[in-house]
Amino acid sequence: MSWQDEIDELERRRLLARAMGGPEKLVRQRDQGKLNARERIAALVDPGSFHEVGELAGFATYDQDGAMAAFQPANFLFGHASINGRPVVATADDFTVRGGAADASLHRKLIEAERLANEYRLPLIRMIEGTGGGGSVRTLEMAGYTYIPEIPGWEVMTANLSQVPVVAMGLGPVAGLGAGRMVMAHYSLLVDGLSQMFVAGPPVVAAAGEKRTKEELGGAALHAANGAVDDRVASEAEAFARTRWFLSYLPSSVDELPARAACSDPASRAEDWLIGAVPRDPRRLYPVRPIVEAVVDKGSWFEIGREWGTGVVTGLARLDGWPVAVIASNPESLGGLWTAATARKFERMVDMADNFHLPLIQMVDNPGFLIGRRAEEEATIRWGSRALAAIYQSSVPWCCVVMRKAYGMAGSGHAPADRFRWRLAWPSGDWGSLPIAGGLEAAYRAELEAAEDPAARLAEIRERLERVRSPFRTAEKFGVEAIIDPRSTRAELCRFANMAQRALKAGQKGRGLRP
Repeated sequence: MSWQDEIDELERRRLLARAMGGPEKLVRQRDQGKLNARERIAALVDPGSFHEVGELAGFATYDQDGAMAAFQPANFLFGHASINGRPVVATADDFTVRGGAADASLHRKLIEAERLANEYRLPLIRMIEGTGGGGSVRTLEMAGYTYIPEIPGWEVMTANLSQVPVVAMGLGPVAGLGAGRMVMAHYSLLVDGLSQMFVAGPPVVAAAGEKRTKEELGGAALHAANGAVDDRVASEAEAFARTRWFLSYLPSSVDELPARAACSDPASRAEDWLIGAVPRDPRRLYPVRPIVEAVVDKGSWFEIGREWGTGVVTGLARLDGWPVAVIASNPESLGGLWTAATARKFERMVDMADNFHLPLIQMVDNPGFLIGRRAEEEATIRWGSRALAAIYQSSVPWCCVVMRKAYGMAGSGHAPADRFRWRLAWPSGDWGSLPIAGGLEAAYRAELEAAEDPAARLAEIRERLERVRSPFRTAEKFGVEAIIDPRSTRAELCRFANMAQRALKAGQKGRGLRP
């Protein structure tokens, strides 16, 4: 009278599901230097914390007596787990089952994974390999008809961008919908030599007359440089480590505020070398990353998007234990000029910080927008204006440190002018509607033409204006809130981070977040 026969059948089906694509496919995956889907989940989450949803889902065939003759598990795994003790939703494409093709998947599993993260307000991690639920020509023959394309679940994927942290890792070739799922994330990365991403892979592209290898078409280096993904790493293990690190700065959802971490780095720590970090010669460049690392909590700097939009450096960090977002001008890239890519990168970081209630720190040395033919071809003014709109739409506390230049329309993006501003200027601050050197001769043309010695008159005018541009004169008119010793920057920013907590409010923003 017991149900032992059914329990035995349950265990048999579980073993078949856990066999994935079978021994031969699993060996092939390993020989290519890749973990399989279950190994990836185990390597990412806390030991023993993964609880699978839909383990028995797949495709079975039955004999004439109704007994199961064969079983192929669905090639998408998901469940809830924990990372550093915090609940998450972990998903993984199983490339060993028909190479991740759509006709070996069950779309409902993918959608339910997104819904679980959305409704239970859990961070979502996607480990993507293959088409990631995308199309397959073979599917058409099996179905016996064609269809007008649609993407089930795209609505909840879009909603998740505004509600929970989403991380996407490309851990092998990623194409079609898999590539779409990659970029629909707050943080995405590819593995060098192991991962490639494309709208369509080399065979499809070859049919259109373009022959490329996978690396040539969509290698990690290409996409890390064009901003399609945020980063590239050297191994799967590094991908998992960076995912855990990234999530440590964010709340589980927009309904919570970011958590403070223990901090042993004194807020009063002062780095003496900062007093000379900015050269007196305005034409000399300098590295900004060491400055960022000197003022944030030691070991907390997590850079995002290092290889694209290089006019700014962006990332997450902590100040006195509090998570913050950091944007820093990078003088070593075109002097810090904003290109179209720089503006897009700036906008993306502002929007993510605002979405997840992270106070914003901006380290400013911005000579303005790039000018010339390249700037016009790239529509720099459009992307720059979008970045400025993001600044003024943001609602999180904002503190800027003006290290050197803040010029023109782009320079006005140092902070939202319609709210209380925490602006800390170094004595090296240099600002205005345009640089004196660039507009001096045009502004004083008539006077210079009338002078007996134009060169001497030009030098006299320049010396006179140099006195006017002193940052102390700006402070006299309350045009800047504070001029500080660069060595005190960390203490000032930690004070800001503590005050900022009083202005943070949990909840979803009125506007959605786009990828």
